[in-house]
Amino acid sequence: MIVTATTTDPLTAADRCDRCGAQAYVRVVMPSGQLLFCAHHAREHAPKFTALATHVQDETDRLLAEHGAGAGAVR
Repeated sequence: MIVTATTTDPLTAADRCDRCGAQAYVRVVMPSGQLLFCAHHAREHAPKFTALATHVQDETDRLLAEHGAGAGAVR
């Protein structure tokens, strides 16, 4: 889902990943709008959106603070 209004306000629990609906921790702003991603999908799609993005707001460091040391573990 692409949203045409862009913002860099902090992401909240109401912000959901455009791929899976999980809580979004990354906002990718592009000339055509923005995409929101959970940490997993942000890592998966980073090679694609990095070249197109005008701004990437990455709040994945909040996962450690909110959910503990196991939250960022790669499985």
